[in-house]
Order: sequence, then structure tokens, then C-alpha cells
Amino acid sequence: MEITCTRCHQTVEAENCYCPTCGLPQLQYSAENVPGQAPAERWNEPIRDASTVDWKRALPTAILFAIPAGFLCPMLYPMGFLGLFLMAMAAYWAVVLYVRSQRPAWITVGAGARIGLVTGLLSSWLGAALIGVTLFAARVFLHQGKAIDDTWNERFVLPMTQQWTTMGVDAPTLAALRGWVLSPEGRAGLVLAAVLFLVTLLVLFAVGGGALGARLQARARRPQA
Repeated sequence: MEITCTRCHQTVEAENCYCPTCGLPQLQYSAENVPGQAPAERWNEPIRDASTVDWKRALPTAILFAIPAGFLCPMLYPMGFLGLFLMAMAAYWAVVLYVRSQRPAWITVGAGARIGLVTGLLSSWLGAALIGVTLFAARVFLHQGKAIDDTWNERFVLPMTQQWTTMGVDAPTLAALRGWVLSPEGRAGLVLAAVLFLVTLLVLFAVGGGALGARLQARARRPQA
């Protein structure tokens, strides 16, 4: 009977404990033993598909790193890519801890990317909610509306007006655009677009961090020739 690897589907010799192509352990734990004895190990038989994710173990790990990342990433984002790097590291360590909880400890890049995706979604949703709550509390309860409006005009309205003027936009159109940007609807729409852009970046970096974690874990566990 020809034996094939459950991941790359390449032929594996009967005496090999690892796939010579991708390094996947060809091990299955059997419970067909006398009660009270340790499970026996049988080689060269199909094992748990490393491309699937045990979400009962992966989800708590993702939440563990998504919560602190969700709090910190929005605050670190204005400092360049530091917040995005933190998000990638959160997904990376979520995959690392998940792999360490598995027997056998193995995972594919695709499975790692999916864990990173969930970590990024949870973290970015939390960060977006915190941004919304913070802005609402600052304007309504702390009465910082004037400071928020001044910052809005300085960072968004003036640069956009200068850009439109450089592009040769005529005066009536420029006045209409400026009025829309200064309106509550315009500000809400632009803030929402900025938040969605930040969420997208966080999710992409989380997916990359999860895939990188799975890749490095696979390389670390691949048998040396």
C-alpha cells in the first residue's frame, strides 16, 4: 500500500517518520490499547489535518492577544507603523501559542493566516469601538468640541482645501466641497473612512503576522536532513 503525506500528498517511504517533501510528521495516536495504558504511536498513518484550525483552542489565544492590541494599536498608529507592527506581533504570538497547544504541534501557513485574520478582526473592532467612544465622550461629556473642531480644520480641512486649489477646482465647487467637509455628515463620513482604512491595515498586518508565525513554526519543527 502506497503511503502519501496528508498535506502535500507526496509519496512517503514506510520507514520515514516525516514527509521528505514538507516535513510533516506521519504520526497518529491510537486509543486501541488496554484501559489505563498510555496511547500507542503508529507511524505512516494519516494524522490531524494541519490545515484545519481547532477554534476551541485558537479562539481564546486570539482573544488573549487581540484585547491588548485593540487598546494599543489606535494610540500607536499616528507614530508610523508601530501600531501595525504590534498587530502583526499579536497575531504571530497567537499562532505560536496555538501551535504549542496542539499534538502534534503542526500548522500550515493558511491556518496561521486564518488565526491571524480572527485576531485582527477582534482587535480592530475593539480599536474602532474605542475610537468612537472616546470621540463621543470628549465632545459630549468633556465638552472638548471646540478643540476637536480646531484639530479637524488644521489637519483635514486646510490641507484638503489647498490640494483642491492646486488641482484647479473652481471657487463655487471649492466652497461646496469645503461646506460638505465642515458639515456633521462630512466629518462623520471622513472619520468613518479613516477608521475603516485603519481597520483594513490592522487586519492585513494580522493576517501576515499569523502566516509568518505558522511558517516559522513549521521551519523550526522540520527535521534536518
